[in-house]
Amino acid sequence: MINLGIIGTNWITKQFVDASDETKSFELTHVYSRTEAKAQSFVDDLSKSNISISTDLEQFFGSTDFDAVYIASPNSLHFSQAKMAIEHGKNVIVEKPSASNIREFTILDQLAHQKGVFLIEAARHIQEPIFKTVQEYVEKNRDQLTGATISYMKYSSKFDDFLAGNVPNVFSTDFSGGALYDLGVYTVYDAVVLFGQPEDVHYQAEFLSSGIDGSGTLTLNYKNFDVNIIVGKTKNSYLSTEIYFGKKTLLLDNGGDITKVSEADAQKKINEIPTTKSDNPMDSESIEFARIINENDQAAYDKLFGYARKVNRILEQARMSAGLVFKADKEY
Repeated sequence: MINLGIIGTNWITKQFVDASDETKSFELTHVYSRTEAKAQSFVDDLSKSNISISTDLEQFFGSTDFDAVYIASPNSLHFSQAKMAIEHGKNVIVEKPSASNIREFTILDQLAHQKGVFLIEAARHIQEPIFKTVQEYVEKNRDQLTGATISYMKYSSKFDDFLAGNVPNVFSTDFSGGALYDLGVYTVYDAVVLFGQPEDVHYQAEFLSSGIDGSGTLTLNYKNFDVNIIVGKTKNSYLSTEIYFGKKTLLLDNGGDITKVSEADAQKKINEIPTTKSDNPMDSESIEFARIINENDQAAYDKLFGYARKVNRILEQARMSAGLVFKADKEY
């Protein structure tokens, strides 16, 4: 197994560690947190021993007890932390999006090549068997493809705090938050992996008082069809995600955490398509990321990194079309 360091002590980090344990792909050896108490509480909850704890990033990355790091900090910190990790020769798995803008993404790309390490954006849902089923269906019926509507809207657990007058990281331009760079990144990955690079991008955002997008509608224009994406963190949507093939429609229960796939035929009869779904949605990505590192599978890495580059470029194009500016955009 690959020795693993982690940044972040939230639920998504625990889910990745659990997936690593379940699949025997990574072995947690080091935890970074700004406070020792949080790090220790995280380790205690995992019932693990012999785990190093750091509250200083230089000390953390300078240690030799891990070879790969999983980064799940606020979006605006991904760039600086991933850059530091790469400079110390660590392989990096960073939550999506890996950067606040394409300039940061390009710097990380160039540095990873110079240092000979992997920089993997953790788009976990495209690794799941249920997503592979969708891919196979789209490829099989590509000649009939006529567009898609992708929906992923969930009322954020942090929005009540925002309404009370505070500004949580996810609703702050300082931390590169908002609907598009949180739930929206899943939907853009859907579009890129299933349909490729769009010819044009336009994002109509619903802005909050903090200057961030609470929700919005993203349109991706392809040569022969459009993909319409609805994202939001200030409301709940129960719309299916639909991919159109003329008289047939492929139905997904949402655009992010897909749990059910069905086909509606010309007579409006809906048939569920058999597939599998792990209890831990990070199992598949944990297995694949470890395999790429262990086998030095450059071809598989290049494919994933190609997706990440397209997604990050689309995200920036969308933000620019809506006039959504992050603090990170002003720092150069």
